[in-house]
Amino acid sequence: MYISLNVDVNIEINSLSDLPKFKQIMEYMKMKINKSKLAKELGVDRRTIDKYLNGFVPKKTRQRTSKIDEYYEVIAALLSEDSKQVFYYRRVLWQYLKDNHGLDCGASTFRAYIARTPEFNAYFEEDQRIASPKGTVRYETPPGEQAQLDWKENILFETKDGEKVEVNVAALILSSSRFRVFHLSVSKSQSTLFSFLTEAFETFGGVPREILTDNMKTVMDEARTEHYRGKVNAKFEQFAKDFGFKVRACIAGRPRTKGKIETTMKLIDEIHAYQGQLTLEELHQFIQDLANRVNHQIHQGTGKLPIIEFKKERNHLLQLPTENVRDSYRITHTLVKVNASNMISYKSNQYSVPPEYQGKKVGLQVYDDQLWIYYNMKLIAQHPIGKSKLNYQEAHYKATLVISAPYYPEIDELAKRNLATIGDVYKS
Repeated sequence: MYISLNVDVNIEINSLSDLPKFKQIMEYMKMKINKSKLAKELGVDRRTIDKYLNGFVPKKTRQRTSKIDEYYEVIAALLSEDSKQVFYYRRVLWQYLKDNHGLDCGASTFRAYIARTPEFNAYFEEDQRIASPKGTVRYETPPGEQAQLDWKENILFETKDGEKVEVNVAALILSSSRFRVFHLSVSKSQSTLFSFLTEAFETFGGVPREILTDNMKTVMDEARTEHYRGKVNAKFEQFAKDFGFKVRACIAGRPRTKGKIETTMKLIDEIHAYQGQLTLEELHQFIQDLANRVNHQIHQGTGKLPIIEFKKERNHLLQLPTENVRDSYRITHTLVKVNASNMISYKSNQYSVPPEYQGKKVGLQVYDDQLWIYYNMKLIAQHPIGKSKLNYQEAHYKATLVISAPYYPEIDELAKRNLATIGDVYKS
């Protein structure tokens, strides 16, 4: 590659090792270096260009090849500036490659590979961790004594259809066994929280004696401070009374008090590895699979399997309240039948589901101006409540067309054209 400097000088750059000399010439001539162009020409990341311009010299010793080398291009693409996906931790990248690209190595081997690959290591080194304050004491609670509650809030997620939505993940962890329950929602309303906790307690098979939480608005009317115990919201206090647990809020500004749930929140960052890869329904399933996976993995803090410890802790939980009490806090779940057009009816309007559920009974939940449609606890469709008679998701309609007109040459165009016509005809 030749670079003309608009004077009687041409610089030939054949490799990264030519960059330090090139930098000296450019600085002497008081000219700016186009790092992005260099990165494109040399086929490397912009951060690699920056590293070599600043004098980086690779080790001369020959390193043994690693089986991870065959994933170099995949990793480079995932960590590039053009990627929509975000990997906050090396562990998340390792898990993503295992799940989606067949990577077969241990997490420690993968971390070592990233550490000795400068262009990849730089991606993670930019994330500066905040050390825990001195004097933070680790403590454990007896089985059945406590669960910690939190939200991973306002996660901007791009679906595979290009739609950008804000989602939230509620998490509840039993402090002794570290057994976790997650729930994906577009809402953080109190009704959503009550429903989540009700189903979480049913999953546990009992109720912990105390819930430790931060000062979220759906729990606390007034925050707890160092000199004030705070004020629990009246509705949440009644919910706690009905289920038999005590509410304990952290002192505002001290999230480390509930360190077990804070650590769990980092696991949920794995969502960002799937930016642009999943539908909202698939993301819901991913969150459930994530909870199941971490419950079956050895916990780094305890050295034990949460699922095994949970079976012991379950016997120490308080008894669940009656079904009538639980149902009063549960978001209504109504069974409806999918018609021949792969639609369900709600208030005289129809909403689409994937064609494989035709003729089956599905569960319908209505809250926060959204319809949530489930089949055997799996979220299969979500729609904003609208005024149109027919409400289709393009993916559902296209899948139906593929079945009814399998040999049609331009199925995407046909779907878009038909949906536009339906929208005009049934416009309210």
